[in-house]
Amino acid sequence: MKDKRFIEYSFPIKEVSEQGAKEKNIRHGHISTLHIWWARRPLATSRATNFASLIPAPNDKKEYENKKNFISDLSKWENSLNKEIIEKAREYILAANNEIPPKVLDPFGGGGAIPLEALRLGCEVYSNDYNPVAVLIQKCTLEFPQKYKDKKVKVKNNLGLYDEEPALIYDVEKWGNYVLEEAKKEIGKLYPNDEDGFIPVGYIWARTIPCQNPTCGAEIPLMRQFWLANKSNKKVSLYPYVEGKEVKFKIVGDGYEPMPDNFDPSKGTVSRAIATCSVCGGVVEANKTRELFREGKAKERLIAVVLHKEGEQGKRYRIATQKDFEIFKKAEKYLEEKRKKLIEEWGIDPVPDEPMNQNDPTTVAGRGYGFTTWGQLFNSRQKLALITFTEKVRNAYKEMINEGYDEEYAKAVVSYLGLAIDKIAVYSSTFGYWHNTRELVNPALGKQAIQMTWDYAETNSFGGNADFYSALNWIKRYLEHFTKIPVNKNKVEITHSSATNLPYSDNYFDAVFTDPPYYDNINYAELSDFFYVWLKRSIGDLYPDLFITPLVPKSQEIVANPSRQGNVKKAKQFFEDMLKKSFQEIYRVLKPDGITVIVYAHKSTEGWETLVNSLLDSGLVITAAYPLDTEMMNKVKAHGTASLASSIYIVARKIEKEEVGFYNDVKEELKQYLNQKLDLLWKEGISGADFFISAIGSAIEVFGRYKSVIDYKGNVVRADKLLDDVREIVIDYAIKEILHNGFANQISDLTKFYILWRFNWQEARVHFDEARKLAQTIGINLEEEWNKGFIKKEKEFVRLLSADKRKIDEIKPKDLIDVLHLTLKLWEKSKTEELIKLLSETGYGKSDVFFRVAQAISECLPLDSKEKKLIDGFLTGKERIVKQVSSAESSKLRYISVDDLLKDLGGD
Repeated sequence: MKDKRFIEYSFPIKEVSEQGAKEKNIRHGHISTLHIWWARRPLATSRATNFASLIPAPNDKKEYENKKNFISDLSKWENSLNKEIIEKAREYILAANNEIPPKVLDPFGGGGAIPLEALRLGCEVYSNDYNPVAVLIQKCTLEFPQKYKDKKVKVKNNLGLYDEEPALIYDVEKWGNYVLEEAKKEIGKLYPNDEDGFIPVGYIWARTIPCQNPTCGAEIPLMRQFWLANKSNKKVSLYPYVEGKEVKFKIVGDGYEPMPDNFDPSKGTVSRAIATCSVCGGVVEANKTRELFREGKAKERLIAVVLHKEGEQGKRYRIATQKDFEIFKKAEKYLEEKRKKLIEEWGIDPVPDEPMNQNDPTTVAGRGYGFTTWGQLFNSRQKLALITFTEKVRNAYKEMINEGYDEEYAKAVVSYLGLAIDKIAVYSSTFGYWHNTRELVNPALGKQAIQMTWDYAETNSFGGNADFYSALNWIKRYLEHFTKIPVNKNKVEITHSSATNLPYSDNYFDAVFTDPPYYDNINYAELSDFFYVWLKRSIGDLYPDLFITPLVPKSQEIVANPSRQGNVKKAKQFFEDMLKKSFQEIYRVLKPDGITVIVYAHKSTEGWETLVNSLLDSGLVITAAYPLDTEMMNKVKAHGTASLASSIYIVARKIEKEEVGFYNDVKEELKQYLNQKLDLLWKEGISGADFFISAIGSAIEVFGRYKSVIDYKGNVVRADKLLDDVREIVIDYAIKEILHNGFANQISDLTKFYILWRFNWQEARVHFDEARKLAQTIGINLEEEWNKGFIKKEKEFVRLLSADKRKIDEIKPKDLIDVLHLTLKLWEKSKTEELIKLLSETGYGKSDVFFRVAQAISECLPLDSKEKKLIDGFLTGKERIVKQVSSAESSKLRYISVDDLLKDLGGD
């Protein structure tokens, strides 16, 4: 390696992580507001890691501190347009690259965050993706703003003088308004204002099914809950009541009728597809609910209208009227007329009739409710609005050409209008819902899936939180931000191909920065079909190469998808083979000694096994790895299962590997190196699952230096064995640090398991295989332990019960952790005498180890954990408890046995 880079020497993990986590809250002008794309990397971490990979390592401590501080400043959002800082960063990069802008590639460009930051840093940027939706997003993110940023238009100001404005922003706004006004002329009447001037900004709908009680047969409105506004200062709800065999509604709460006593708006009529009839109380089981949907017996009903008045604060609500139903019927009728007309003109159904994958679990089609085409995700008025906007976008392009616009420039302008349709489509489906704390429509695809919704919110396409005007405004804000980036005349090229077969020659790139797919985390192709079907209709004719297939191509998508690849084993093998090919392509196109940074964030060991094996087989040599926070903490906390707050940034080079390594030697080398790295990670405050996963990144620095590693029998050692070793080393290190050294050998394996679980995953449930591997490393057979005490199996997951979740009469205090849990339960109930007896009988009352274990568990838990609060409360009285135990023993009080104590408490 001829010149070590800064990122291979060190990196300001804390400072950049802080900026990366903050960025999730930034909206105006941010790349994420242009179009949905899943798991985009933060611009802060992308900018900082790109830069640190393109400048040399420091020569001394002073230079290190200066560059470290500069990288920290560079990563801040408020400095993303700072001309002085950006120009200085470019100068550093040019100086390190013989004054030639480095050629940089992202073979998995996705939403374009990483290549955008390479462009900002003055590089010659190439970005690629297999998914045509991603390619189009990148063209709008990178290519068009760069290509037309110097194109200006003269606009008359308020003084009658002419100012120059960026033409792209001006024309996107001009032609977006053309689309908006033309659509409003045609269908605006289908969203009429109320007579008092209030504007309908949303419509609350419920899907319905017939009650299956033969003596009832009433229509059941399927509603997950009834809240319309659930804020600290505003409580408004729908209230269902029965007249005859009909469920009716009225508005209750602040500003309306009083909320009835004993009415809980959070309890709806359906949960997990199990529906309850409000008329007779009959229950429709989940499978029957799905069957009714598949048979076409499920309907939908307009329940309420959300209103807003310009110049006034807040929202008002009213129950839907006969007039509202009649207007919707008009929309249904006009949809059929317009649909026939456009089929004749376009030669394609304007409402997407492409099939949804019935086997895909990430879309509603795979959940057994009978949704079979993409058009079925929208009600009639939503379909009408979307095909009308689509038609107007197509007309806008024709008008631009008639007015003499350059074809390529006109294509760029209407591409943004196509994205605007996507933005309203995601809010204008029957899978968006009313967010009752924010009082606005929440979009479908809010998560990395299209989930079933029972009640949904329809937006007003011409007034509301997600109308066409607001979609245009978000796009305009992004373009305003991008065009303020200091001028960079370097090339930007977006390509459409598989990352396993890149359209570039050997030894072409100075660097490759990329964020490959994470095993089975996201089914990009299935989800992006949602957008593909609308883009194909709005601007597909302008991109025949991108929109040539009926749906997003999937055969070469690098994802572990058992429903597509046959089974879990085949899916894993497919993913590993394809990822290896993509890494081999990175190796091929990199110049000798070229550098790559690969981001990875899968939480399961299985996902990491495939990554590590793929990297080991690629020829790339790992030279560094860093964990960087990329998620908002409240988002991580919201998961019911274990989640990562960090992504691991793996640095590698195209350099010669060392010859074969012998396993025993490599393992010893791994242990020494890993302990040094673990010290650094611990000091940086990396904890939990991130600590374990970060250790994997560091471990492959050692393992990956060799062409292969073999054991004494000549067998090649692969990732599964490496990860077992890493887990063993990390667990040994972590338990000593958590317990502050000195007594790890004085506690049982079960207690160690409990402590490490709380450190690693806190109170989350974990997939069985991950839990098994942790238990196995400590020496516990998980299958022999679950459902006997605090270890509980929940289908394919495992959860550890905290003290507050255990029943006092079911705790058998045979292990330290069980004694601690029983102690906490007794302390909570103020049963001091029983508590002292327990601690004296078990010998833990005067055991420093017992109290230190309690303290260690507390330190692993979040502040709002009930178990933490119990432990902290108990520990505040530690000195008094120890004295009471000593006093009781010295006065030789008679104690009953632990078994007798349990009987007194109501146990066996």
